[in-house]
Amino acid sequence: MKHLLLLLAVVFIFNCKDEKQAPVKHVETSFIWEGANVYFLLTDRFNNGDTLNDINFGRTLKTGKLRGFEGGDIKGVTQKINEGYFTDLGINAIWMTPIVEQIHGGTDEGTGLTYGFHGYWASDWTAIDPNFGTKEDLRQLVETAHKNGIRILLDAVINHTGPVTEKDPLWPNEWVRTEPTCDYKSFENTVTCTLVENLPDIRTESNETVELPPQLVQKWKSEDRFEDEVAELDAFFKKTGYPRAPRFYIMKWLADYILEFGIDGYRVDTVKHTEPYVWQEFKDVCDVAFSEFKKNNPEKVLDDNDFYLVGEVYNYGISAKKAFDFGDKKVNYFDDDFDGLINFEAKWNAKELPIAEFFQSYSDILNSDLKGYSVLNYLSSHDDGDPFDPSREKPFETATKLLLCPGASQVYYGDESARSLVVEDTKGDATLRSFMNWEAIQNDATTQDILKHWQKLGQFRAKHPAVGAGVHHIISKDPLVFSRSFSKNRFEDNVVIGLGLSTGKKVINVSGVFTEGEKIHDAYSGQEAVVTNKTLTITSNFPIVLLER
Repeated sequence: MKHLLLLLAVVFIFNCKDEKQAPVKHVETSFIWEGANVYFLLTDRFNNGDTLNDINFGRTLKTGKLRGFEGGDIKGVTQKINEGYFTDLGINAIWMTPIVEQIHGGTDEGTGLTYGFHGYWASDWTAIDPNFGTKEDLRQLVETAHKNGIRILLDAVINHTGPVTEKDPLWPNEWVRTEPTCDYKSFENTVTCTLVENLPDIRTESNETVELPPQLVQKWKSEDRFEDEVAELDAFFKKTGYPRAPRFYIMKWLADYILEFGIDGYRVDTVKHTEPYVWQEFKDVCDVAFSEFKKNNPEKVLDDNDFYLVGEVYNYGISAKKAFDFGDKKVNYFDDDFDGLINFEAKWNAKELPIAEFFQSYSDILNSDLKGYSVLNYLSSHDDGDPFDPSREKPFETATKLLLCPGASQVYYGDESARSLVVEDTKGDATLRSFMNWEAIQNDATTQDILKHWQKLGQFRAKHPAVGAGVHHIISKDPLVFSRSFSKNRFEDNVVIGLGLSTGKKVINVSGVFTEGEKIHDAYSGQEAVVTNKTLTITSNFPIVLLER
């Protein structure tokens, strides 16, 4: 447990400033998106809950290593929710890679044959890929997650279709462009272009009326649902007044997952490769759909939070605040667009900055320039080839820096179990995408110790909104002790965290947080102590304490 020597955490929750008044916890403050603990998983690589759906559309050709379907599915995620895996980990939101129907063929761009196991190669936004499951599987997932206080984020792709293959024809020219390929040297050459060769770019700038792609018409007719789909589109365009342009078709199809299943948010892919006003439109469509779902299904409403949108603006970092710089143009993706952006900077800050400066700088920005918004911090991900700890040599430190950092946290599947991100004989991002290491979790004592640390910190974060959404304040520098405070309406949460204490006897300054004579519980060791002379003394074998009333 030597890795834990870096950390002391003390937590306290104080529910109401007026002790004469009964504490009131508002539903909307029990979960705060700004401080969420989000678990990000590749649907195909997490857990195989139904082996009968492992092969579809003749996807049986030999692929490059880790570039084919591996069997993970929606039922597998639901199974782990039911087992309490996410609850034990302190997860309050699950983000899954896209589950819509993928291209049926594969493509080889020098990495070996690759199928659309990752979900980002859509062929039909209105259908769930059978490799991932069925609509009933999704319904069960959302309902099960909500019963366990967990929100579901799906992944939205509006920027492109899947590649063209022998089985997957090109969409009509009025729908997509196939050139030029983006060179990323300007705003225009990042937006009005294809991300890579053979990834047709949706003409999101167009307001011209387009007909349905013939391949979708043929498919829907063969599935005996063409008339129903067209009737729904007619109703959508009549109600909204939007032109029958490509982007609005896709927005309608994505909004259906809100209306039908009550998902809680979208992580939006390739944000900077689409005109900024598209995301304002998408936000409006999602908000209307979520409001309608809540109105129609009051018994299924989880809380009072709005629909959540977090954007992937590749290479955005928190130090840029609201302005992403294309070189010749700066764009604000927060106001009127997104509740938060993925923070690509966190892994570098975690490596290069002293932890005190790391945390303080984030809190300062989040409580000034980004107040009311948030960032989603990660230290490893599915397409970042330079993660914080690829060989998993520092899993305890990773948990400490990620789960105690201001902002929302993104736990990438296997972070908590030290799933290696270095896999021999893979090419490109495949090395990041191995199947979840359940066997190690079940049988390896070291992995179990790592997981236990992630669980304790994760539950701590999930229980106390102040950790991610609070204001950071240093109490002392040696050892480093600081507080986080969060308040909303009549709910107040105060957290004190200290770093650098040794094992054994620990004397912690809790002045201004706990009151004299209070009995305090250490959630890490299970011990209790009483505040004396503004300090708390805990004796345990752990160099970390999590204290709460």
